[in-house]
Amino acid sequence: HVQLVESGGGSVQAGGSLRLSCAARGYTYGGYCMGWFRQAPGSEREGVAAIDADGTTSYADSVKGRFTISQENAKNTVYLQMNQLKPEDTAMYFCAAGLVPSAACTNGGWTNRDGRWGQGTQVTVS
Repeated sequence: HVQLVESGGGSVQAGGSLRLSCAARGYTYGGYCMGWFRQAPGSEREGVAAIDADGTTSYADSVKGRFTISQENAKNTVYLQMNQLKPEDTAMYFCAAGLVPSAACTNGGWTNRDGRWGQGTQVTVS
């Protein structure tokens, strides 16, 4: 049973930093496209960052230069380091895992339609 468990959300002032973690359990980690999506109240879920099995990354334009996605295969964990946070970053953040080709993972269009989701962790920036 595949399970994604997020942690690290919270409240922070504008300009601050947070690091989200997502631990993947119940399957062999390698080979998956991993990423983070977010959803603010009244808005659709949007992709934030993705990383493929080889470590290639992609980011939404709104977070480029501020957020960094990384993975630690030995711990089956993916991270999202968020710096220079803005009030508009406030949202529920979801970890995602999907078996898609690398090109589809990091071309900016991955929706994880058929993949796995974590339960979400709230990030609030004031």
